[in-house]
Amino acid sequence: MNLFDELVWRGMVKDVSNLDEARKMLNERSVKFYVGYDPTGESLTVGHMVQIVRMRYLQKHGHIPVVLIGGATGLIGDPRETSERKMLTVENSLHNAGKIEKQIRSLMPENTIFVNNYDWISKVDVISFLRDYGKNFNVAYMLAKDTVQKRIETGISYTEFSYMILQSMDWLHLYQTLDVKIQFGGSDQWGNITSGLELIRKVVGENDAVGLSSPLLLKADGTKFGKSESGALWLDKEMTSPYEMYQYFLNTSDNDIENYLKLLTLLEREEIIALLEESREKPELRFAQKRLAEEVVKFVHGEKELEVAQMVTDALFSGDFSKLDESAYQQLEKVLDVVKLNNEMNIVEALNASKLSSSNREAREFIQSGAVTVNGSKVSETNLMMNDIPLAYNKYVILRRGKKKYALGVF
Repeated sequence: MNLFDELVWRGMVKDVSNLDEARKMLNERSVKFYVGYDPTGESLTVGHMVQIVRMRYLQKHGHIPVVLIGGATGLIGDPRETSERKMLTVENSLHNAGKIEKQIRSLMPENTIFVNNYDWISKVDVISFLRDYGKNFNVAYMLAKDTVQKRIETGISYTEFSYMILQSMDWLHLYQTLDVKIQFGGSDQWGNITSGLELIRKVVGENDAVGLSSPLLLKADGTKFGKSESGALWLDKEMTSPYEMYQYFLNTSDNDIENYLKLLTLLEREEIIALLEESREKPELRFAQKRLAEEVVKFVHGEKELEVAQMVTDALFSGDFSKLDESAYQQLEKVLDVVKLNNEMNIVEALNASKLSSSNREAREFIQSGAVTVNGSKVSETNLMMNDIPLAYNKYVILRRGKKKYALGVF
């Protein structure tokens, strides 16, 4: 299967500006392509992984990725369907840009090219912007774009309205300086992608650039992918722990599993087909979900963090925490209720402080009924002092009531 057909099979292609040229470039040549990321936050989310995984596939087939960090466009804000974005300061935008670049560098091989559009857009004065670029954009054409149309009724500032021009300037700059022939983006960027193609045609007089988009990643029920009960799933492990990410994908529905395996992993086509077949035969074993969770966490955080996430998963299921290393406890701090304890407390006070019990009487009843364990050992004495309990790494103690109610005590 050639590269273009592989991308289509994986669901990574929606819109194509020139189908014949796209096939020729991707299947027969080695070209530079670019993907842009605006630094609207300190981290990307799992929703951005489709573009990153696709870059890896193109790179594997000899194409050269150019990652554009939008230090300038992030200051303007791509129009949302509902309301104006909150404006970033220059300092915030550049700070976020640095963090996102570092994040993507960790996921891409060394021969990836990184650029920041602040380096060229910040040098364009107002007169040059209007004469050299704005003159090439017809307002009626810009108003016809989907996102702009949806905002006309509620109102859109000229700042966000001009975003399309800035993104088009990016592609023109990369086309002229790095010979970037292809732009990839999500389907919500299609209007900006085609505007860039039009600007290249008008300024350079060439029609050999190609734009491609991919569908936005949604769940089978149409809801947004990458959201958990606590909010977005971030690629930064300080914002979303590898354990939380592992659990999210472990709980993928059968309706979503095929789509996610194709879009979010580097598994070969034959392996994905075999996994899906195995899962259909024994759905209760959730082979595909386990492999998906393993592949995504390993891709984003590495083998070591995957092992820790699996250790935490096993410990919370079995109640045995004896094999956890310190990094596993650090992940537990992000997923369990954490309570500050001290050596002067007894077990009843610790249970109340951790909200595993609501009163001294209830705490004693839980202990006397055998429902309370500390570090995996059942507690039978209601006067047990916390300074008599050995701490993991001189800091941690695991409190449990029943089978599923946990708290992490920290000294």
